[in-house]
Amino acid sequence: MASEIKPTNKVIIFSAPSGSGKSTVVNHLLKKYPFLEFSISATSRAPRGQEQNGKEYFFFSTEEFERLISEDAFVEYEEVYKGSYYGTLKSEIERIWAKGHTILFDIDVKGGVNIKRIFGDAALAVFVKAPSVEELRSRLVGRGTDTPEAIEKRVAKAEEELTYEKYFDVVLVNDDLSTSLAQAEGLIDSFVLNK
Repeated sequence: MASEIKPTNKVIIFSAPSGSGKSTVVNHLLKKYPFLEFSISATSRAPRGQEQNGKEYFFFSTEEFERLISEDAFVEYEEVYKGSYYGTLKSEIERIWAKGHTILFDIDVKGGVNIKRIFGDAALAVFVKAPSVEELRSRLVGRGTDTPEAIEKRVAKAEEELTYEKYFDVVLVNDDLSTSLAQAEGLIDSFVLNK
């Protein structure tokens, strides 16, 4: 039974352009496999909407984040925009591994490449993508949360992010959700459970 397995010191990375369905896949896996634990990223941006510190992100001021950088507190970090940082705290990795759990990252494409480079063969890096850029645009429009200008910005960013897929171990084309979820489960079964 899956809950009796004690995977240790492995990490699974899911990265994708916005609108690819990555978070849906990640949330499904977190519910199905009790040994997977989500790694909460740190950021210097302010909370949005109902976001809570220690749940969606660890929120720090730019000064606090830069102090943590100087103290070597991060496995990896990136300054996305001037003064706007995102990163993975070493303490978060240690906390999850201390429980004997496997770390699951839902992280931007560049962060995913960094984590894979750091953890090497102990990491499975999965790049999730929509079947086409047009389908991606359609999904973003369907969400109804962004202006047309914001959607075009996201699509342009996605086109750039698609050039990173070659740095990942597996490319998961999210065309049909039930198929994608089954494929993602197969990746976990193989990488963590050696099935």
